[in-house]
This record gives sequence, structure tokens and C-alpha cells, in this order.
Amino acid sequence: MSGDRDGAAIWADAVRAAALFAVDPAGLGGIVLRALPGPVRDRWLSLLQAMLPASAPVRRVPLHIGDGRLLGGLDLAATLQAGRPVAERGLLAESDGGVVLLAMAERTSPGTAARLAGVLDTGEVLVERDGLARRFPARLGIVALDEGSDGDERLASALRDRLAFHLDLSAVSLRDSEAGAPSRAAIAAARLRLAGVTVPGEVDEALCATALALGIGSLRGSLLAVRAARASAALGGRSEVDADDATEAGRLVLAPRATCLPVAEEVPEEPEPEPPPEQQAESDTPPDLDDVVLAAVQAAIPPDLLARLRLAELAASRASGAGRAGAQKQGTGRGRPAGVRRGEPRAGKRLSVVETLRAAAPWQPLRRRSRKTGEGPRVEVRKDDFRIRHHKQRSRTTTIFVVDASGSSAFHRLAEAKGAVELLLAECYVRRDSVALITFRGAGADLLLPPTRSLTRAKRGLADLPGGGATPLAAGLDAGLALADAVRRRGETPVMVLLTDGDANITRDGTRGRAAAEPDLMATARRLRGASLTALLVDTSPRPRPQARNLAAEMGAVYMPLPHADPAALSRAVQAAAAAGGSGRASAA
Repeated sequence: MSGDRDGAAIWADAVRAAALFAVDPAGLGGIVLRALPGPVRDRWLSLLQAMLPASAPVRRVPLHIGDGRLLGGLDLAATLQAGRPVAERGLLAESDGGVVLLAMAERTSPGTAARLAGVLDTGEVLVERDGLARRFPARLGIVALDEGSDGDERLASALRDRLAFHLDLSAVSLRDSEAGAPSRAAIAAARLRLAGVTVPGEVDEALCATALALGIGSLRGSLLAVRAARASAALGGRSEVDADDATEAGRLVLAPRATCLPVAEEVPEEPEPEPPPEQQAESDTPPDLDDVVLAAVQAAIPPDLLARLRLAELAASRASGAGRAGAQKQGTGRGRPAGVRRGEPRAGKRLSVVETLRAAAPWQPLRRRSRKTGEGPRVEVRKDDFRIRHHKQRSRTTTIFVVDASGSSAFHRLAEAKGAVELLLAECYVRRDSVALITFRGAGADLLLPPTRSLTRAKRGLADLPGGGATPLAAGLDAGLALADAVRRRGETPVMVLLTDGDANITRDGTRGRAAAEPDLMATARRLRGASLTALLVDTSPRPRPQARNLAAEMGAVYMPLPHADPAALSRAVQAAAAAGGSGRASAA
């Protein structure tokens, strides 16, 4: 919802979404709030809490919370003291009728996200672990606090799809956050009216048609939009949803979920003759509700939607590459905790004492009865009880620029690449990533800048870039693929960024001519696609050309026409491509 709208308008929509959520937390599921910690986010959270009932519990879910604390289960301390299993309620059961705040939601593990999604679906917590079987009511809403700054990590789609509102406060400043919120009394009155609010059939049809036009595949989007429209009507004191409620629900719920822009209807070549004035008066009917809702939602869609969707294709296109060297590696040493498994503390593996005791606790009465003598340890731990800690570590990313240095416009492309490399290197000190540069012209390709994180070395290598000559595009792809293979062998994740107009005229063996170079180039591109390499092709021609688009298709790369790109725009595109490629190739080591 960021787009090019001003911060005050974004804030007003965020406050309105919070008010609708406060009316029906369990029905609307929750809110994904993308914002870094700061006064703007704190003010929004304060407004939300002020609208919730005073008795509604608000709990914060830590990032690495265990299943025992989240869902409930065995109270380890009480069990060890009593010598028998003692159950405890989890955090979700304690939040029944209220809201939970999911801290650092973009890093939530898939397992935790799946458990939260199950609770949203059923409204209860089912505990079947540690020898216990319990059910606890848990009708609640979730506020997922997404603190990601570069899109590298996102909330799991299964949970994100169940949360009605997706908000982004990144473009909101403190002075923009002046709009107030409805009072707690107004929200309480709306809650009482909610059960009696009806939804006309044309509203259901309009919201479903809008979701279909925007390419929203999940039916939950339409269902959540209908619930948001009911909450809007209840908050407005109405017993039936009207067009304004439907428009607001579509704008707040459906617009952030859009995956494509609506297809415009074809305009007839010859306009029909205008009817007589008497017939015009009779035919002046109000527009369909479908068109009204769709127009409002389309106006709220960020203008850069299509560019973001092209980059999002990277993650889906690389899903088949799972199992290769990827962006995430699992092990038992360093990195983010990724749960525990049964095993022995050998070869540097670390024992999880708490989980080991938790696994041993249910068996203590049986083990005491099986002893030949009455004496023995109070807690008997056996080899099968051992639990080993596992960690997840993100590998480094190496962005390989393969730049077409041929022709009269080569100097412009090289200047763009130089600026983008310098911008990326400025971030490498924090991200610990590397950048490489390959140029091709004349009869072959040259590695101008080996993978490096040194800004001084990069500037020295980029100081004098040659340009002009023929276009050995296949040789450039070969050089990029060879370097990517070397990067993978080091355990890092390569991302290739190819800047070219797609017009090759030299084969790999040096034969000149476009007729011979074209099939040779496509064969090389298919080899690159077979290597499951994340790639982004930037078309640097003055106008988008079919040659470059066809090359991107053969490479399995995302095609981006960027003829007048400045270094900052190219840098943002590369960062998005690296993030998508990393999320699409997680692997287990």
C-alpha cells in the first residue's frame, strides 16, 4: 500500500484497518504490519490497543518461542517436582478473545506459522504432545510485525493469506501520523451490531469479481473482504453493507493481494451513434457495483506492482532448484536456531538440556517401576531422550554482473553497471555479500572484477572500462555460468544480472554473423536455465526488443526493460532479484 501516495493517506488507511480489525479480530484474522521499530509503529500499536476492549488480552509472541509455551503442554518444572506429568496452558490459549503480536514475523519458522494458521482456522488449540491431550479455546487475532528492510524474508504465505490487512508504514513519517481513531465505546457498539449486519448478494458478487480481475487465486481474499465490509457497516451504524463499505473493503483487503492489473476492455473502432436525447435520459443508469469497486481498488494498487511481480517470479521459477547449494543451510553450529532433533552430542553437536529433560519426563513413572531396586536417580535420562540443537545459517550472495560492452551505447551501460556495483558494495559491509563484473565485446568475455566486497578494489577495477566492437553474447553467458559454478562450489549463492539488448553477432568459436550466432546463443541460454541459476535480464535497448525477451525466456530469467535506468533503480532491482532467488532455493544441508 505504499506506492506514490502521501504518508498521511497511508496512515489514514492503516488506522481505518486497525479500527475494522478491532471490531472483528477473530473474523478478520489479523494484520501484517510492515514497519521498522520506531515512533510511527508504536503510535499505531497504541491506537489499536486503545480500541480493543479493556479486558482483551494482548500478548507478544517471541521469535523463537517453543511449542510448549505457544500451544501448551508439559510444565517441566512442575513435572520434575511432582514426579508426574503436569499440563500448562500455552500463550495462544491465554490470548483467547484478544490479540497476539508476532514479533519479527518475517523470520517466523514455517512450523510456527502453520500452527498459528491452524488456530485461526479452528479457533482452538489442540495439544497432543508429551503424553498429553488437551483442547483450549483460542479465538484471537494476529498482528504480524514484519521488520524486514529489503524484502529478503517474508511472512509465510499460509499465515499471510489468513490475515485480512497488509499494511506498509515505511513511507509514513511521524508528522504524517496525526489522524485519530474511533473511541473504544464506538468499537464496542460496532461489535454488538456486527452479528445483525447483512450482506446483499450484489456485494458478494462485486468483491468476488474484483478478486478475480486482480488475479487473486485464494478464496480467502474475497471472504475476508466481505467480513471487512460487514465490520465497516457495523462501525458506521448500518445494518446492511452498502457500496461504500464494499469499496473500502476492496481497497484495504484486495488491493495489496493483487497479482495483476485488470485487463482493459477493447474499445470499438467505430463509435456507435448517439441515441436521441429522450433515450439518453432513460439509459443514464448508475454504474455497476463491480465497476465501482474495481475502479477504487485499482486506484489503490501500488504503481510498481508489475515490476515487483516480475521479480517475484524468480522465487517460483527456482523452486525446482531445491536441494542445490542455496541461500539457507542447516547445521548444528552457528546461525539462527532451527529446532531440535533426536541425536547424540558428538562431532561438535550441542545438547539441548531443556528439550532432553522434556523428552524424558513422561517416562519417569514407568522407569521407576522397572527398577530392580527402589533406589535410583530422581530423573532418569536415557540415550533415546537426547535432543540436539540445529541452526540455520544464511549463505552469502554473489551478484555477477555480465555487461554488454559492445556498440556505441556501451559506455552508458557500463556507467549504469559501475554505479550499481558501487551502491551494492556499500551495502556489502552489512550484508557480507560479494559483487563481480564480467564484460564481453569483440571476440570474447573478460572477468573485469572477481568476486569482492572491497569498495577500494572495486573502484580501482572499474576505473577504466573498455567499450565498442562486436557482441559475443554467448561467450559472456559462458563466462558468467563458469563463475557462478565456482561461487556455488564455495557454498555461496550466485545471482546473475545480464545487461544487454540481446543482439548477438559472434558465436562462441568466433564465427561472425547473426544467423550463426542466434542458435548458438539460445543453446547457451538453455544450459544456463538447466543450471537453475537465478538470473535477471535487463534490456538496455532504447525500446524493449523481442530478441532480449526471447533470450530471457530461454535462460529462465526475469525480463526487465530498463532502457533509461539510473544506478539506484538498477541496484534496487538487483537486490529484489537476489532476495527472490535466495528465498526460492532454501536447502537443507
